[in-house]
Amino acid sequence: MSRFDGRVVIITGAGSGIGKTLAEAFTAEGAAVTVLDTNAAAVEETVGGLPGATGRTVDVTDREAVRAAVTTTEARHGRVDVLINNAAVCQDTPFLELTEQQWDAEVDVSLKGAFLCSQAVLPGMIDRGGGSIVNIGSVNGAQFLGNEAYSAAKAGLLSLTRSIAVQYGSSGIRCNTVVPGTIHTPIWDARLAVEPDRLHKLAAWYPLGRVGRPEDIAHAVLFLASDQAGWITGVALPVDGGLLAGNLAMTREVVSE
Repeated sequence: MSRFDGRVVIITGAGSGIGKTLAEAFTAEGAAVTVLDTNAAAVEETVGGLPGATGRTVDVTDREAVRAAVTTTEARHGRVDVLINNAAVCQDTPFLELTEQQWDAEVDVSLKGAFLCSQAVLPGMIDRGGGSIVNIGSVNGAQFLGNEAYSAAKAGLLSLTRSIAVQYGSSGIRCNTVVPGTIHTPIWDARLAVEPDRLHKLAAWYPLGRVGRPEDIAHAVLFLASDQAGWITGVALPVDGGLLAGNLAMTREVVSE
């Protein structure tokens, strides 16, 4: 028996990258998966390869669209057991050139989207006396690594995680965050076309000597969403190849002085 047999899972930003891999992983473990993404073609492609999965084109910053997606999933399956808040926007604009619209876009998708989706699934989870929410954070939310708006949103997501965990733990609801480092997803393709060795250079900063793969994140999310993590809530789990543990390159520079 798989860990998620009979469970119902909603995953945002699941049209590609980490979200798509999560949809595949939960389906392989027996879950009925609902794929949400703003890209209709990507939703169709993800769902097409997953037995029993359904999809919906949804902007997670739109409260009514989010509620409609949750209501439809609950009507089809009777409940939502797991929510994965994965949708995010990250742009490379320097801070002094960052527009208000760019700031809003990044914060709204990553943080407001997680708020709206969590708010939509919580009443049903409370009624049933259980559920699991896993947020996809970032090492950017823990230390400065650029991308100021994205980083601020991911830092806020850590606080939101703790708030939900404490507020609704008595209802049997758990909320945790997975904190990825650099993950090789298709979003890197354009940059790698110009700088083919970019990820190789980044790997040197990671104690484990490589950047991450979407599967690395999926394994951690599956664990935190499962009954195996039944007494874990409110945590931020780094899945970052050791990046947040320390900077060996800097240490070597300091020691050599």
